[in-house]
Amino acid sequence: MSFTWIVANRYLRSKRRTGFISLITWLSTGGVALGVGALVIVLSIMNGFEEEVRSRIIGADAPLRVSTFSGHSTLDWPQVAETIAGLDKVEAVTPYVLDKGMIRAGKYTEGCIIRGVDPRTVGAVNRLPEMLVAGSMDDLDPHDPDSLGGIILGRYLADILYIDLGDTLFLISPTGMSSIFSQPKIGQFVVTGVFESGLAEFDQAFVIIGLHQAQRMFGLGAQVSGLDVKTKTLEDAATVKDEINETIGYPWYPRTWYEMRKTLFSWMQLEKWAMFIVLSLIILVAAFNIVSTLVMITMEKRKEVGILMAMGATQKNIQRIFLWQGLFVGLVGTIVGLILGFVILWAQQTWKFISLPSDIYMIAALPVRMHVLDFTAVGVVGVLLCLLAAVYPARRAAALDPVEAIRYE
Repeated sequence: MSFTWIVANRYLRSKRRTGFISLITWLSTGGVALGVGALVIVLSIMNGFEEEVRSRIIGADAPLRVSTFSGHSTLDWPQVAETIAGLDKVEAVTPYVLDKGMIRAGKYTEGCIIRGVDPRTVGAVNRLPEMLVAGSMDDLDPHDPDSLGGIILGRYLADILYIDLGDTLFLISPTGMSSIFSQPKIGQFVVTGVFESGLAEFDQAFVIIGLHQAQRMFGLGAQVSGLDVKTKTLEDAATVKDEINETIGYPWYPRTWYEMRKTLFSWMQLEKWAMFIVLSLIILVAAFNIVSTLVMITMEKRKEVGILMAMGATQKNIQRIFLWQGLFVGLVGTIVGLILGFVILWAQQTWKFISLPSDIYMIAALPVRMHVLDFTAVGVVGVLLCLLAAVYPARRAAALDPVEAIRYE
């Protein structure tokens, strides 16, 4: 052990007559620990909510969407889908039709987003079949042309319209109307299912019908609005997008899950950084306590510092003594805070003792996702702030005149 560390360790353990300084030292350490622990807990909770929202959005949608600039594909979309499915990082591809319309059930009418899907392949791309809380997808595209097509509604939209399984309703599409004298297209459907994704933008607005039913209703013939693509991982979506641009190109236009909702995820990332900065102020407050502690130690150890300098200790040695003290408080407080935060987060992941009302948040417990990078960043910030807090007391101690310090001793 170095000379400066030994002296710093002795200075941290104040004499009994001035034990107040030791108390402040441990309070400063506790403040750093609480700040670090609070910061990693909040960041992990925000990670949990972000991943929960992301999984629900992608579960109801797709990691990658490929459409055309015109909004409707060309007739060669089956060949394009086959080409995309052959890429290394692609697991499944399914066509879709997407347009706006109105839904009428009895005396109730609401605006909606109509989505046509292929019941045979949609489950390979997203988790729509798993989101059904009632009914099934079997009758979306009936084999009998005289039978009514099936329709699946979001839970909240079904509540607004006061409908249940087996009820008949009408979809109204203004697509293709060229003048005020044109008649909108109207389709009659029977309710075969209700889904719940946990996201209002889906559950309050989307209705699902069969792909062929949607093509007939919107007058698309054999065309579709685009292709939903499932990649092996979410990170592969950007790579697959570049491959599609290189192999297929215009007029196909691929967009990743992040690009389709860039505003939402950018806002969540900005909020995370804001919380990181704000909660770092807790550690900064503890760092100011370290400044006051070391200044008081400097005043208490004035004679000892003077003696050390008279015996040959340099100003750098004195600075290192007080920097070691600040570093010690920062390291101990940061390590304790990280351990405290990890234990609380692990307990929440294991036992879920903090529950949430599922009818409001759509999740039963507070979500938690611990990332190594967050723990590392918080640890580095905690130690650096404490080390910087020790710079002023260290310079002040090193600037003492040894003759003045021991003149009257």
